[in-house]
Amino acid sequence: MKRFILLVVAVLSGQILWAQEWGKKFEQLGTMLPTPNEYRSASGAPGSAYWQQRADYVIEAELNDNDQTIKGSETITYYNQSPDPLSYIWVQLDQNMRAKDSNSPLIRTSAIRGDSVPAYFMSMGNSEVTGYDGGFRITAVRGASGSELSYTINKTMMRIDLDEELKPGEELAFSIDWWYNINDRMLDRGRGGMEFFKKDGNYLYTIAQWFPRMAVYSDFEGWQNKQFLGRGEFALTFGNYDVKITVPSDHVVGATGVLQNPKEVLTKAQVKRFEEAKNSFEKPVIIVTQEEAVEKEKSPASGKSTWHYKAENVRDFAFATSRKFIWDAMAVKIGNRTPIAMSYYPKEGNPLWEQESTFAVKNTLETYSKYTIDYPYPKAISVHAASIGMEYPMICFNFGRPNPDGTFSEGTKYRMIGVIIHEVGHNFFPMIINSDERQWTWMDEGLNTFLQYRTEVEKYENFPSRRGPAKNIVRYMKGDKSNIRPIMTNSEQLLQFGNNAYAKPATAMSILRETVMGPDLFDKAFKTYAQRWAFKHPEPADFFRTMEDASAVDLDWFWRGWFFGIDHVDLTVKNVKWYKIRDAEMALEGRTQQGKIENPTNVDEDGNYTDFSNGYEIITIADTNPRFYGEFRNTINDDEVRATLAGKNLFEVTLKNTGGLVTPVIIEWTFKDGMKEVEQIPAEIWRHNEEQVTKVFTKDKEVVNITIDPFLETADTNVEDNYFPKRKIESKFEKFKEGN
Repeated sequence: MKRFILLVVAVLSGQILWAQEWGKKFEQLGTMLPTPNEYRSASGAPGSAYWQQRADYVIEAELNDNDQTIKGSETITYYNQSPDPLSYIWVQLDQNMRAKDSNSPLIRTSAIRGDSVPAYFMSMGNSEVTGYDGGFRITAVRGASGSELSYTINKTMMRIDLDEELKPGEELAFSIDWWYNINDRMLDRGRGGMEFFKKDGNYLYTIAQWFPRMAVYSDFEGWQNKQFLGRGEFALTFGNYDVKITVPSDHVVGATGVLQNPKEVLTKAQVKRFEEAKNSFEKPVIIVTQEEAVEKEKSPASGKSTWHYKAENVRDFAFATSRKFIWDAMAVKIGNRTPIAMSYYPKEGNPLWEQESTFAVKNTLETYSKYTIDYPYPKAISVHAASIGMEYPMICFNFGRPNPDGTFSEGTKYRMIGVIIHEVGHNFFPMIINSDERQWTWMDEGLNTFLQYRTEVEKYENFPSRRGPAKNIVRYMKGDKSNIRPIMTNSEQLLQFGNNAYAKPATAMSILRETVMGPDLFDKAFKTYAQRWAFKHPEPADFFRTMEDASAVDLDWFWRGWFFGIDHVDLTVKNVKWYKIRDAEMALEGRTQQGKIENPTNVDEDGNYTDFSNGYEIITIADTNPRFYGEFRNTINDDEVRATLAGKNLFEVTLKNTGGLVTPVIIEWTFKDGMKEVEQIPAEIWRHNEEQVTKVFTKDKEVVNITIDPFLETADTNVEDNYFPKRKIESKFEKFKEGN
């Protein structure tokens, strides 16, 4: 009995060891994903009881161009559409990241290298040097009746305690008064702020995270009140906005939403051009000309004007204002809608911006709409500001400035177009498909970068795309693993932020589309995800589940490898054996060789073949032993099998998974007559042995070359070992000897 128990333990131990060593890359995600419920279904769609909160804003603000401050008063109406009573609410105070007591500068690491440090680097973002005094000054928090509400500020979050619980189905109106000093982006950094033009003495303001905003309360997180440290962006609630912005009377204001009073803030000529732009589909109409902008730069106005904007069902509101702005616009046909593509830019952006910006906005709206949903908002704006790329509903701020004489390189042009596509694309991810950026950067940046790449490929010829092509991620993937984190890592803990949150997930999506699923299945599934979660709050599991649910493709191995792991793709052609079937013709020729070639000359130190120089080996197809048929009455005609395979070439290919990340196998066969054939093997070929697989292929013609991943579509990090015959890789010493 004891012996039997030991045997069982040994067997079970072996099974556990097998589970640990083999098959884990193909294990279903299972409990790694949250349990489906009535709010989020197992299919990846919103559940039958899905809910989300809503917050409407009425804001009046004034930007002072003399002392660079902004002062505002807002009324928020918060709708509790959750099943939970709320005794307090959380409001985001993102400007407090730049306050004197902020944690952000404290957690930044720094070092002094060498004995000479440029003053710029010592002052950048250092308020002790620049003297910048940032952060919100909250001057009042009141209820609907005007009574003061109790509140507590914890860095970038403000808790407001309610006099009575806000029950499910109820709404709460309250107001906040505030002001802050606008930061100089060139010195104090920041996603929003100001840029000063020393030559003409004017400012260009890009104003964002500029008012206290409701934090998200959700079914999966409760209150998302994680502190804003600067990198992890925003989790925001949808609502309607009614915003009045007072600025100097010669300023032009571009903002989220629809301008309500164009006749009050524009000249008659500008109003006429604005109307023309709404029906101009071929090229932009210049609404505010460069000549008009330059004239205003010379003598700033002393009066004020108020620009009134309204926006429906958006998660945020941003604006840009300057007397330096040139403004152009054109119409874009998207389904049954006609949104307006717009650009605002100072003369320092020309001629590049007039030539390219609004067309880039148009191209983005068209491509992203094809892959997700028809763009639902009335407009999309690209604003030019130096050294920035940042996005908000209907408006974004983008770099790309020509030289002072107006000349620009191809590199400057393509970088500018790329950032415009990317930031305008953020209207879809996360402004519409509203993921939690504070937690998962890849869900907005990675998916957006993927569609940026699709736009570059489909709308521009020979665009030098940086992120998206598989070959471009190789250097990162094969890098030092101690400096790499899984994609499924919180924003603040990521290393190599651009590679991890932008490039790797974008590349993963490209490989998933082109190599794993195929464009048709991928596009339908990706569009399903966008349609399901438009104007809602998706989580990673919702994306993973939807992509499988809408395609009937098991992708758990893919998510596990690309998103939860740090392995890389590196396949090696370990061995190739060439066989032919022994037949009567061979016997007549005296070809009786059978089995393994003795003393072959084309083998490496491990006994693997290096080329085809020793020709093929001969194998015999034996008659089938009747015991193989078991209870079956039908049998195979052995002679017909031999006849079918007569003259065929059988190639036994052994592949090694050197990098650890399982992947489809793409094989290119080059035949003796020069013709080529490409064959794709699904990743599941690795399901029983994740380290090495062997497979026999039957070909009519003789093969002279075998190449794995011939089009560089799997991000294989070492293609030198992807060939047979094997290529001789010279050492650096051998190359040195040859060169000397």
